[in-house]
Amino acid sequence: MFSKKKSEGELALIKFIIDHFGYRPKSLVNFYLALSHRSANPGEDEQSNERLEFLGDAILDAVVAEFLYKKYPGNDEGYLTKLKSKVVNRKNLSEIGSKMKIRTVLRFSTARNLNVASLEGNAFEALIGAIYLDGGYEKTKKCLQNHILRKYVDLNKLLEEEIDFKSRLIIWCQKKRLPIEFIVEKEEHVQGAWEYSILITINQREFGRGKAGSKKQAEQGASRQTLELIGEI
Repeated sequence: MFSKKKSEGELALIKFIIDHFGYRPKSLVNFYLALSHRSANPGEDEQSNERLEFLGDAILDAVVAEFLYKKYPGNDEGYLTKLKSKVVNRKNLSEIGSKMKIRTVLRFSTARNLNVASLEGNAFEALIGAIYLDGGYEKTKKCLQNHILRKYVDLNKLLEEEIDFKSRLIIWCQKKRLPIEFIVEKEEHVQGAWEYSILITINQREFGRGKAGSKKQAEQGASRQTLELIGEI
Protein backbone atom coordinates (compact mmCIF):
# COMPACT_ATOMS: atom_id res chain seq x y z
CA MET A 1 0.00 0.00 0.00
CA PHE A 2 1.27 3.46 -0.90
CA SER A 3 0.94 6.21 1.67
CA LYS A 4 -1.12 9.22 0.70
CA LYS A 5 0.99 12.02 -0.70
CA LYS A 6 1.20 14.87 1.78
CA SER A 7 0.11 18.38 0.87
CA GLU A 8 2.42 21.40 1.02
CA GLY A 9 0.70 22.51 4.23
CA GLU A 10 1.27 19.13 5.86
CA LEU A 11 4.91 19.07 4.80
CA ALA A 12 5.40 22.60 6.12
CA LEU A 13 3.90 21.64 9.49
CA ILE A 14 6.05 18.50 9.72
CA LYS A 15 9.15 20.58 8.93
CA PHE A 16 8.19 23.13 11.59
CA ILE A 17 7.83 20.45 14.27
CA ILE A 18 11.09 18.73 13.31
CA ASP A 19 13.04 22.01 13.12
CA HIS A 20 11.81 23.43 16.42
CA PHE A 21 11.06 20.36 18.54
CA GLY A 22 13.35 17.73 17.05
CA TYR A 23 10.37 15.40 16.68
CA ARG A 24 8.83 13.74 13.60
CA PRO A 25 5.06 13.32 14.05
CA LYS A 26 3.28 10.10 13.12
CA SER A 27 -0.12 11.78 12.82
CA LEU A 28 -0.87 15.47 12.35
CA VAL A 29 -4.37 15.52 13.84
CA ASN A 30 -3.38 16.69 17.32
CA PHE A 31 -0.74 19.06 15.96
CA TYR A 32 -3.33 20.90 13.88
CA LEU A 33 -5.50 21.08 16.99
CA ALA A 34 -2.57 22.36 19.06
CA LEU A 35 -2.21 25.24 16.63
CA SER A 36 -5.91 26.19 16.65
CA HIS A 37 -6.86 29.03 18.98
CA ARG A 38 -10.53 29.26 19.89
CA SER A 39 -10.82 32.65 18.16
CA ALA A 40 -10.30 30.88 14.83
CA ASN A 41 -13.33 28.63 15.47
CA PRO A 42 -16.25 30.81 16.59
CA GLY A 43 -18.71 27.90 16.39
CA GLU A 44 -19.51 26.20 19.71
CA ASP A 45 -18.82 22.75 18.31
CA GLU A 46 -15.35 23.64 17.06
CA GLN A 47 -12.39 22.47 19.11
CA SER A 48 -9.41 24.56 20.23
CA ASN A 49 -5.98 23.87 21.69
CA GLU A 50 -6.98 24.50 25.33
CA ARG A 51 -7.21 20.85 26.40
CA LEU A 52 -3.87 20.07 24.79
CA GLU A 53 -2.41 23.13 26.52
CA PHE A 54 -3.58 21.73 29.87
CA LEU A 55 -1.93 18.39 29.10
CA GLY A 56 1.28 19.94 27.81
CA ASP A 57 1.57 22.12 30.91
CA ALA A 58 1.54 19.03 33.15
CA ILE A 59 4.08 17.16 31.00
CA LEU A 60 6.39 20.18 30.80
CA ASP A 61 6.25 20.64 34.57
CA ALA A 62 7.21 17.01 35.21
CA VAL A 63 10.05 16.95 32.66
CA VAL A 64 11.57 20.24 33.82
CA ALA A 65 11.36 19.13 37.47
CA GLU A 66 13.27 15.91 36.70
CA PHE A 67 15.80 17.77 34.55
CA LEU A 68 16.60 20.31 37.29
CA TYR A 69 16.63 17.62 40.00
CA LYS A 70 19.39 15.78 38.14
CA LYS A 71 21.28 18.88 36.96
CA TYR A 72 21.53 20.49 40.43
CA PRO A 73 22.02 17.60 42.89
CA GLY A 74 23.39 19.84 45.63
CA ASN A 75 20.51 22.31 45.74
CA ASP A 76 17.48 22.15 48.00
CA GLU A 77 13.76 22.01 47.17
CA GLY A 78 13.26 25.77 47.48
CA TYR A 79 16.04 26.53 45.00
CA LEU A 80 14.72 23.97 42.49
CA THR A 81 11.14 25.20 42.85
CA LYS A 82 12.18 28.79 42.25
CA LEU A 83 14.20 27.91 39.16
CA LYS A 84 11.47 25.65 37.75
CA SER A 85 8.94 28.44 38.09
CA LYS A 86 11.21 30.66 35.98
CA VAL A 87 11.48 28.03 33.24
CA VAL A 88 7.77 27.26 32.99
CA ASN A 89 6.18 30.65 33.74
CA ARG A 90 3.99 32.38 31.16
CA LYS A 91 6.57 35.03 30.27
CA ASN A 92 9.31 32.52 29.48
CA LEU A 93 7.00 30.20 27.53
CA SER A 94 5.76 33.14 25.48
CA GLU A 95 9.37 34.07 24.73
CA ILE A 96 10.08 30.50 23.59
CA GLY A 97 6.98 30.54 21.37
CA SER A 98 8.07 33.88 19.93
CA LYS A 99 11.58 32.58 19.18
CA MET A 100 10.01 29.64 17.36
CA LYS A 101 7.71 32.03 15.47
CA ILE A 102 4.71 29.86 16.27
CA ARG A 103 2.46 32.67 15.03
CA THR A 104 3.46 31.74 11.45
CA VAL A 105 1.65 28.39 11.80
CA LEU A 106 -0.95 29.34 14.44
CA ARG A 107 -4.63 29.65 13.50
CA PHE A 108 -6.26 32.62 15.27
CA SER A 109 -8.51 35.56 14.48
CA THR A 110 -6.60 38.65 13.35
CA ALA A 111 -9.83 40.65 13.66
CA ARG A 112 -9.63 40.55 17.46
CA ASN A 113 -7.20 42.42 19.69
CA LEU A 114 -5.27 39.43 21.00
CA ASN A 115 -1.92 39.15 22.77
CA VAL A 116 -0.15 37.07 20.13
CA ALA A 117 2.91 36.40 22.30
CA SER A 118 0.63 34.85 24.93
CA LEU A 119 -1.09 32.75 22.26
CA GLU A 120 2.31 31.47 21.15
CA GLY A 121 3.20 30.42 24.70
CA ASN A 122 -0.12 28.57 25.05
CA ALA A 123 0.34 26.90 21.66
CA PHE A 124 3.85 25.84 22.68
CA GLU A 125 2.39 23.92 25.63
CA ALA A 126 -0.34 22.49 23.40
CA LEU A 127 2.31 21.21 20.99
CA ILE A 128 4.02 19.43 23.88
CA GLY A 129 0.68 17.80 24.65
CA ALA A 130 0.38 16.77 21.01
CA ILE A 131 3.87 15.23 21.03
CA TYR A 132 2.99 13.31 24.19
CA LEU A 133 -0.18 11.86 22.63
CA ASP A 134 1.66 11.09 19.39
CA GLY A 135 4.85 9.56 20.78
CA GLY A 136 4.49 8.96 24.54
CA TYR A 137 6.19 10.34 27.63
CA GLU A 138 9.75 9.13 27.03
CA LYS A 139 9.95 10.64 23.53
CA THR A 140 8.43 13.87 24.80
CA LYS A 141 10.98 14.00 27.62
CA LYS A 142 13.83 13.36 25.19
CA CYS A 143 12.53 16.09 22.90
CA LEU A 144 12.27 18.62 25.73
CA GLN A 145 15.54 17.80 27.46
CA ASN A 146 17.72 17.35 24.38
CA HIS A 147 16.20 20.02 22.17
CA ILE A 148 13.96 22.62 23.83
CA LEU A 149 15.85 23.12 27.11
CA ARG A 150 19.20 23.26 25.35
CA LYS A 151 18.18 25.46 22.43
CA TYR A 152 15.58 27.79 23.90
CA VAL A 153 16.22 27.99 27.67
CA ASP A 154 19.26 29.87 29.00
CA LEU A 155 19.49 28.53 32.56
CA ASN A 156 22.48 30.72 33.37
CA LYS A 157 20.52 33.82 32.39
CA LEU A 158 17.51 32.72 34.44
CA LEU A 159 19.76 32.08 37.44
CA GLU A 160 21.38 35.48 37.01
CA GLU A 161 18.00 37.21 36.87
CA GLU A 162 16.24 35.41 39.67
CA ILE A 163 18.44 33.84 42.32
CA ASP A 164 18.53 35.84 45.54
CA PHE A 165 22.22 35.68 46.48
CA LYS A 166 21.66 37.18 49.93
CA SER A 167 19.05 34.56 50.85
CA ARG A 168 21.27 31.77 49.54
CA LEU A 169 24.18 33.01 51.61
CA ILE A 170 22.10 33.36 54.78
CA ILE A 171 20.71 29.82 54.33
CA TRP A 172 24.27 28.50 53.83
CA CYS A 173 25.42 30.21 57.04
CA GLN A 174 22.42 28.89 58.96
CA LYS A 175 23.20 25.34 57.84
CA LYS A 176 26.83 25.78 58.91
CA ARG A 177 25.75 27.56 62.11
CA LEU A 178 28.02 30.50 61.31
CA PRO A 179 27.20 34.11 62.30
CA ILE A 180 26.92 36.51 59.36
CA GLU A 181 26.89 40.33 59.31
CA PHE A 182 26.15 42.87 56.57
CA ILE A 183 28.20 45.92 57.47
CA VAL A 184 27.58 49.31 55.84
CA GLU A 185 31.13 50.57 55.26
CA LYS A 186 30.09 53.69 53.39
CA GLU A 187 26.84 55.54 52.78
CA GLU A 188 27.29 58.79 50.92
CA HIS A 189 25.61 61.16 48.50
CA VAL A 190 27.79 61.53 45.41
CA GLN A 191 26.85 63.93 42.60
CA GLY A 192 23.15 63.77 43.31
CA ALA A 193 22.96 60.02 43.92
CA TRP A 194 23.38 57.74 46.92
CA GLU A 195 26.16 55.18 46.97
CA TYR A 196 26.37 52.27 49.40
CA SER A 197 29.33 50.01 50.19
CA ILE A 198 28.61 46.75 52.02
CA LEU A 199 31.08 44.35 53.63
CA ILE A 200 30.07 40.82 54.63
CA THR A 201 31.69 39.07 57.56
CA ILE A 202 31.15 35.40 58.41
CA ASN A 203 32.28 34.25 61.82
CA GLN A 204 34.05 37.64 62.14
CA ARG A 205 36.09 37.03 58.98
CA GLU A 206 35.84 39.46 56.04
CA PHE A 207 34.49 38.12 52.74
CA GLY A 208 32.70 39.85 49.87
CA ARG A 209 32.16 43.54 49.21
CA GLY A 210 29.50 45.22 47.16
CA LYS A 211 28.88 48.78 45.96
CA ALA A 212 25.66 50.07 44.39
CA GLY A 213 23.09 52.85 44.35
CA SER A 214 20.87 51.05 46.86
CA LYS A 215 21.63 49.09 49.99
CA LYS A 216 19.74 46.07 48.66
CA GLN A 217 21.77 45.94 45.43
CA ALA A 218 25.03 46.39 47.33
CA GLU A 219 24.10 43.50 49.64
CA GLN A 220 23.32 41.31 46.63
CA GLY A 221 26.68 42.15 45.05
CA ALA A 222 28.55 41.43 48.27
CA SER A 223 26.60 38.19 48.74
CA ARG A 224 27.40 37.00 45.24
CA GLN A 225 31.11 37.72 45.73
CA THR A 226 31.02 35.86 49.04
CA LEU A 227 29.29 32.83 47.49
CA GLU A 228 32.01 32.78 44.84
CA LEU A 229 34.73 32.99 47.51
CA ILE A 230 33.30 30.07 49.48
CA GLY A 231 32.83 28.00 46.30
CA GLU A 232 29.03 27.95 46.25
CA ILE A 233 28.74 29.42 42.72
